[in-house]
Amino acid sequence: MQWIGQSTAALLNALSTGAVTATELTEQHLSRIEQTNGKIGAFLEVFSGKALQTARSVDQRRDAGEPLGVLAGIPVAIKDNLCLQGTTTSCASRMLETFSAPYDAHVIQQLQAADAVILGRTNMDEFAMGSSCESSAYQKTYNPWNTSTSPGGSSGGSAAAVAAGMVPLALGSDTGGSIRQPASFCGVVGLKPTYGRVSRYGLVAFASSLDQIGPFASDVTGAAHLLNVIAGHDSRDATSAQVPTADYTARLDEPLAGMKIGIVPEHFGDGLHSDVRESVQQTIETYRQLGAEICEVELPHARYGVAVYYVIAPSEASSNLARYDGVHYGHRETPESGKFENLVELYELSRSAGFGDEVKRRIMLGTYALSSGYYDAYYKKALQVRRLIRQDFDQAFSNVDFVLTPAAPTPAFSVGELNNDPLAMYLNDIFTIGANLAGIPGVSLPCGKSQDGRPIGVQLLAPAFEEAKLLRAARMLEQQLSWSDERTACLAALS
Repeated sequence: MQWIGQSTAALLNALSTGAVTATELTEQHLSRIEQTNGKIGAFLEVFSGKALQTARSVDQRRDAGEPLGVLAGIPVAIKDNLCLQGTTTSCASRMLETFSAPYDAHVIQQLQAADAVILGRTNMDEFAMGSSCESSAYQKTYNPWNTSTSPGGSSGGSAAAVAAGMVPLALGSDTGGSIRQPASFCGVVGLKPTYGRVSRYGLVAFASSLDQIGPFASDVTGAAHLLNVIAGHDSRDATSAQVPTADYTARLDEPLAGMKIGIVPEHFGDGLHSDVRESVQQTIETYRQLGAEICEVELPHARYGVAVYYVIAPSEASSNLARYDGVHYGHRETPESGKFENLVELYELSRSAGFGDEVKRRIMLGTYALSSGYYDAYYKKALQVRRLIRQDFDQAFSNVDFVLTPAAPTPAFSVGELNNDPLAMYLNDIFTIGANLAGIPGVSLPCGKSQDGRPIGVQLLAPAFEEAKLLRAARMLEQQLSWSDERTACLAALS
């Protein structure tokens, strides 16, 4: 039997009953990667040997009756900014193309403890800076639903890998929407947990006050299974929250009674694609039919979100990426003469050659915002408005359980369409940035398709550390939409 495209829950059941072995499952997914990655470009590297070794070990231990982890035998992909000891972690950048991770990220250790089978590292926008997966130094990634369109970014490789059936689960990182926007474009489920819910230890930093690791899956249940594994406190991350975690699958199928969902009227104005508007409005009606009370809420400072984000994130990136200078870390470019005139020339040549255009753009933006005479006007002011954005969400959540928005203003755009228009690219995160600035959880799940067949996602936002309720609300909607038939058609079209 072919297990490609099956849900995580179905695969776990099949593994536990002996309907399939971990080795067979791994072999099928490795074959799927070999068959489809040339078209999609989701993986930068596949760990075939190590994956099969892990799978065989799981089978042997299962046969011997030994205890196994909760994801034993399940194939998983990881974004190329997560450290896996002894393997390249390049952040899709020439700057780190020879960097071999000296240790495992916390989430990698958690996957290994759960006996998951890590199949490889996925493509991304360089240093997670982008919304299209086109700024990678190595290759472009294409959307499995329509290979002329973008999978979104920066976690486009992970989203595309799940959408194409290469893996049932994948990890990404979300700094301003980098899980939820590609999930929307690729017709999969993507969750950004609360800031501090998942340890960032071993995640190569972009913007440290915004970055968060989260799951991709073909359905809400799969995302909950993966969140169960990666969530929790880690003393090695100073921002990791000491807040108890739940079993996110335990009550997932129990509907929420009497829930109130907030809608922001301004989110449905100019700039929103008509097909997105229609699909999201139909989603609101579906929730109403499920018994939810729909209320209007105000997020008065949301209009400043993009501006605030593009001061704070580049500023933190400027600081974090200063270490990549060709001396301490990263690519060292040798001048034509073979000899550096001075240290400044070493830095200039190495950083110019090692970083791509988008990374350079953001470093320069951030360095300017942090520079003497401009710090108060830009970075400090952005932090003050960020606090107001968080307060807006706090006020909204005092009246409603969730806030519902489009996940992205449009369906997937064409590859190359926005490359010469950075502002238009940045505006793709207009609905997702707020959750990162406020530190709250958000999930994107498919809610429809455009007239030409591109997936459309809806976003649900919840108060901090309310992932259990958030996933239950998402599951309620998912059960009404029958997206599995659409997904099956997408998988078949790639075969």
